[in-house]
Order: sequence, then C-alpha cells, then structure tokens
Amino acid sequence: MSATPTAAGRQKQFDLYRRAVVLLGAAALACAASAIPAGAIDLRFLLLATLTVAASTRLSVQIPRFDTNLTVSDTFIFLALLLYGGGPAVLLAAAEGVCSGLRVSKSKRPITILFNAGVMACSTFATASVLRLLFGEVSSLERGPAAALAAAVGAMALVQYATNTGLVAVGLGIKTRSPLWQTWSKNYLWSSITYLAGGTAAGLVVVFDGTAGIYALAVAVPVIFVVYLTYSRYLEDIKATAAQAERAERERAEQAERHVTELERANRALEESREHFRHAAYHDALTGLPNRLLLADHLRLAIERAKRRPGHSFALIFLDLDRFKYINDSLGHAAGDQLLVTIARRLEGHLRPTDTVARLGGDEFAILLDGLEDEGDAVRVAKRVQQELTSPFSLGGHEVFTTASIGIALSKTGYEHPEGVLRDADTAMYRAKENGKARYELFDAVMHARAVERLRLENDLRRAAERGEFMVYYQPIVSLDADRVAGFEALVRWEHPERGFVPPTEFIPVAEETGMIVEIGQWVLRESCRQMREWQRRSFDNRLLTISVNLSSKQFLQPNLIGCVKQTLHETDLDPRCLKLEITESIMMENAETASAMLVQLRSLGVQLSIDDFGTGYSSLSYLHRFPVNTLKIDRSFVARMGDAGENSEIVHTILTLASNLGMDVIAEGVETKGQLAQLKAMGCPYGQGYLFSRPVDAAGAGALVGTGEAPPASQPGAAERQAPEQFDSALVM
Repeated sequence: MSATPTAAGRQKQFDLYRRAVVLLGAAALACAASAIPAGAIDLRFLLLATLTVAASTRLSVQIPRFDTNLTVSDTFIFLALLLYGGGPAVLLAAAEGVCSGLRVSKSKRPITILFNAGVMACSTFATASVLRLLFGEVSSLERGPAAALAAAVGAMALVQYATNTGLVAVGLGIKTRSPLWQTWSKNYLWSSITYLAGGTAAGLVVVFDGTAGIYALAVAVPVIFVVYLTYSRYLEDIKATAAQAERAERERAEQAERHVTELERANRALEESREHFRHAAYHDALTGLPNRLLLADHLRLAIERAKRRPGHSFALIFLDLDRFKYINDSLGHAAGDQLLVTIARRLEGHLRPTDTVARLGGDEFAILLDGLEDEGDAVRVAKRVQQELTSPFSLGGHEVFTTASIGIALSKTGYEHPEGVLRDADTAMYRAKENGKARYELFDAVMHARAVERLRLENDLRRAAERGEFMVYYQPIVSLDADRVAGFEALVRWEHPERGFVPPTEFIPVAEETGMIVEIGQWVLRESCRQMREWQRRSFDNRLLTISVNLSSKQFLQPNLIGCVKQTLHETDLDPRCLKLEITESIMMENAETASAMLVQLRSLGVQLSIDDFGTGYSSLSYLHRFPVNTLKIDRSFVARMGDAGENSEIVHTILTLASNLGMDVIAEGVETKGQLAQLKAMGCPYGQGYLFSRPVDAAGAGALVGTGEAPPASQPGAAERQAPEQFDSALVM
C-alpha cells in the first residue's frame, strides 16, 4: 500500500488536530477564567468587549490572493491584555474567535467555529504567559516605565503573531500535505505587520489612558476605525488591481488558447498537403525530377549495396547541355525552361524503373544506373542519351538543336560518399567539354590524378598570393620606325617555391575559374604602374613610355573596375595616358553594349585601350567603329604565317588599312624573324612585339633596356639579365 495518505485520511487527521486545538483552547479558557480577580470586569472592559465583538462580526478585510481576513479586533484584545491581564484577555479572545468563526465559516460547522475560538484562546493564553514571565503582572505595565511598555508591546505582538499563525498553518499543512515552513511563509509571513500595528495602537492607548482615562479609549476607537477604513480602502484598490491583472491574465490565457486552437486547425489543414511539401523538398520545381538531395540519398543506398553485395555495380552519368546559354539568351528564359522540361521527359522515357534521373540545377542532369550487369551498359546508355538529344526540339515555333557533354563515374572506383561520385562524374564531364563537347568521357585513374593535381594547384595558387610568389615580367613594345622601346606589356609569372616557374597556361585557367584572377590582375595593375612610374622618374627620356596591362573577362566585368583603375593611377602617380588596358575582342563581343559603356568610362579616366589578339574572334565592324579603342594588336598567328617573300600577308595588310582608316595604332605580336620585321616595316606597321626583340624579362632586365632607350639588337633575341623559361615564353597571359 502507498504510504501517502488519501484525501479522506488527510481530512481525518485535520479533524483530529482541530479537536485537539479546541480542547487546548477550552483548558486555556478555564484556566484564565479561574484567574480573573473579583471586580476586574468594569465598564471599560465591557466597552472593549462590545467593540471586539462588533469588529469581529461586522468589520474585516479579505486579503487579495490569500484565504485570510484581517480585523481590528486584535487591537482590542491587546488592549484587554495590557489593561486587565491575561484572564480577561483570553475570555475576550475566545469570544472574538466564536464571532469571527460565525462570520467567515461557510459551512457553519461547530468544529470550525470552535477551532477558531480555540486558536484565539490558546494564542492569547500563550502571549499572556510569556508577558507574565518576562515582565511580571501585565496590568501594571501601564504605570511602569515607557521602555518596559514598549518592550512588552513588541513581545506581545510577536508571540501572538507566531502562535496564532503557527496553529493555523499546522492545520493547513496537514490538510494540504504541505511542509509547515512553506505553508506558513506562503500564507502568513506577510501578516506580521498587522500584529505589530495592532500592538502599537494598543500601547499608545494605554499611554494615554493614564491621563485621559476612559476618554482615551473613546478617542482611540475612532482613530482605529479611520485607520481600518483607510487600510480597507487600500486593500480594495489592491483587490481591484489584482482583479484587473487576473482579468488580463485570463484574457491572455484565452487568447493563447485561441492561438493554440487556430494553430491546431492550421496543422490539420496542412496535414491533405504534408506530402506535397515532402515532394517539393526532394524534387525539382521545374521538371518534377528528383533533385540533388534525393539523388544523393539514392547514391548513398547504391554505395551501401555495392559494399554488401559482391558483383553489384552502379554508374553515374553526369550531363551538361551544350549551347544552352545561347538558346536561353536568344529565345528567352521561357523557351529555355521548356527545353529543360522536354529533355527531362525524354530522359525518363529511356530508363529502367530502378534508375534515377535527376536535375542538379541549371542545364545539368544526372542519371543513376543501379544494378548494372556490365559496366559497358553505362556507355551504351550515354550513347543512347546523346542520340536522343540529336532530335530537334520545337520551342515556341522555333526548331532548335542541342547536344550534351557527358561524364561517367563507375562504382569500381570504390566510393564511400555520394559527393565523391558526383565530383568524379562532373570532372569527366568537363573533360568531355574540353575535348570538343557532344561526347562522353569515363572517369579513370589518370583523370583522378589530374583532378588531385588541379586541387593541389588551386591550393598552392591561393597561398601564392599570400606569400608574394607572383612577379611581373615585361616584354618590350618597339617603335619600328624609330627602333626604340616605346613601352612594355606586363605579364604575370608565378615562381613556385618547389616547382619553379609554373607555366601561365597551367595556372591562369585555374585562376579564371576560381575567381582569383581578379585579385591577381589588380596586383599586376598596381605593380606594373608603380614600376613604370619608377622608370619615368629615373630618366626624362622615359616620360613617354607606356605600360600595357591585360584585363581578364572577370576583371573587366567587375563593377568596381573603374574605381580600381582610378585609385591605382592616384596611388602610383602615373599619367593615365601612359597606361594601356588590353581586352580581347571575344570579351568585348560577348556583350557589346555593356562592353562599350565600360570602355567609355575607362577612356574618361584618360587611359588608352587596346584590342588584344585582333582577328581571332568574332568582331563586328559596326561595333569596332563604336568602341573607343586606341590600338589594335595583330594576333601572332597572322604574323607567323607571313613568309619571307611576302606571301600570306593579306590579313595583316587588311588590319593595318582598317586601323589607319579608324585612326588607330597597330602592334604586331609574335615578331620572331628579320623577314617578318622587314615586311611589317614595308607595310607601315608602327609597332612590333616579339622574340626578335626580347622575351619577357623581369624588372631588372627591362630596366636595362629603358636605360639605353634603344631597341634590343635583332641579332640577339632575348638579351637580358633574367628571362622567364623558354618553354612557355610564347604564352602571354590574361
């Protein structure tokens, strides 16, 4: 059985306790009555008794938030105790207990009324006993020293407070099964002030009673009632405030309940749509195909199956559409979306139920072939997909064609995570694009090694900028009619601490793809402008030298390019006319309108502009006329085809004529033989650049060239103190 009393058991214990208090109260009452001397009851005592009964039956204050009532009857009991001693005070307290019990008891049960009277009789008897023990005859205190009276008042109030509230708290604790201290502190700790106030009031009446007699009591009674009424009004205000707070709390609770109800209703409403949200989280919104997240889950399961079952294999086909950007830009995004949806349906129509086709984003799709009998099946599926995509697509009345570059990753590589499969298939796809598009490539060990090397190169490239491993090399641009150095082209070189010079053809594409080319290009711009200004300060003859700096596509499209160039010119104190910015014609023609606006802003700074590798792109003569360009640079491929007898020079001659008509200068790149130099001079080409004059050299070597002001001897190509390695000198960067 449980040791915890039941509700009925607790009520029984509570009733036993109340009977015990009633018996103790009766004993205290009997003892007090026998000790009352003859003639002690006078008119003043009868007045006190009347006031006490009236206060108990008529006047009380309900304390807000507590099941407790306050009356002024304690003040009259304290008066009786100080003026008449313990016996009359106990009688008066018992009477007050009966009257107040009749007033506050809802059930009007005799035990409740008698318990109230017993508590009052016991507590007053205890108070009188303590006062007698400490101060002797209590009734003599009114004639004694004021200090003794004050001490007695304090002791009287505290003992009455402790015994009265303590007896009630014990009973309440038994009834509620709460600890005594918790019950007492929660319900009665605060009420000590009322006992002290009542005792103080009684003490003051006793002091005045010595001089004013019964009139003191007559004066004190109205004062006590005024204080009572004031306190009553104060408590009513508290009660009103408490009621308002409770009302607000109730309204908040109701509002919270309404909110919970509405939330539950909303949850129920969203319950017919939960599957919809689940589907949206794992599928592409446009095509309805599984997205990258769901594909990764399927890949994870395929990897686990391949581990558990010998012979189980899978493959991932990663495909990227060729020319999708061209279709999207020319026909609009709606047509591009229609193309993606149509391709998704075609891919779905040629797969097994166990396969998964997913859209990874943009124009990238992936196909998971799980449970292959032969790894050659993956190649056959890739070929079938490419064949399917060769059929024309009808988009809004337009018939378009597209192809796909495909990369294949096979499970035999041994994968642990889906990310590895996706990475390798993506790597193979990019290799297919590099090898001409519209083809497939299988990821293999060689490709893996290249991918690892690419990652290492990328990491080294990031550290190279921090460690200052980049340097600028300079290739002179020669005035052909004056045989003098007219300027230099700035070319970035990377001297790796372990590998030595890294070919620009190796690291520049990586820098372009990662975006690091912007930071590198800005550094090259600042360093070359600073170096040119230093050479100009060194000699008055160098004041007209120019420095040509290439702008990459990413750098050219940076929104802060104008501010960067302007700040560089300001920091290096270089005359803007001495800076030439070179942009390839392919960059300008990709977005001619934007490029034209950017070139106009650059020209407004005072810098010169050159079109690099002219003739190899898709230039439009109408746009060329609109571009604010100063110089055309003939690509080295045209110069290289010029024979000693003057054959194959038509393109060079045409470019020279075009530039002359447009008022532009021309620089011929890749001049490597005296025969080429002679032909260029004969055709009136103003400037040349190439190995015949010098390979790219470091700042010290270039400084030696500008020190003399003469062109390097044509018979000694590359004469300089330090030169970049010959195996990649022909690769100009950016």
